Amino acid sequence: MKCPYCNDLSNKVVDSRLNKEQTITRRRRLCESCGRRFTTYERLEVTMPMLIKKDGRREAWNRDKVVHGLKTACEKRPVSIARIEKFVDSLEGELQDMGEQEIATEIIGERVMAGLHKIDEIAYVRFASVYRQFRDINEFMDELKIMLGSREE
Repeated sequence: MKCPYCNDLSNKVVDSRLNKEQTITRRRRLCESCGRRFTTYERLEVTMPMLIKKDGRREAWNRDKVVHGLKTACEKRPVSIARIEKFVDSLEGELQDMGEQEIATEIIGERVMAGLHKIDEIAYVRFASVYRQFRDINEFMDELKIMLGSREE
C-alpha cells in the first residue's frame, strides 16, 4: 500500500479491526519512510452482475453510483450514511443471490424505491421523481396517491 503522504511503499499494519457486521477490515498503517499513519479499508470483492440499461447498453455495477443517488435523495433528512451503506449492502446481497449474470436497471430501481419507501418517505418521493422522470405535477400526484394508499393499508 502506497503512503498517501510520501508515496513510499514500505509500511506496516499496526492495528486491524472488523466493523460490526464483520464485512470490512479497517487497518491502521505506519509508513516506515515518513513515520505518518494512515487508514485503509478492506472489503471482500464479489462479482456483481452486469446492468442492462433502458437503451440496451451494458454497464458494470457501481456501488458508489447507487450510494451517491441515495445520499442525494436523503439529503437534509434524518437518514444516516451508515443506514444507506447497510441498505446498499443488502441490495448487493439480493442481486448476488439472484445468480444472474445480467440484470435490468429497472429491477434495481424498483428495489431501491421499495427500500427507500421503508427508510424515509420524503427521500422515496425525491428518488421516484428523478427515477420515474415525472413530466408534470399530475404524474407526481399519482405517485403520492399510491404512496398514501399503501400507508393506509
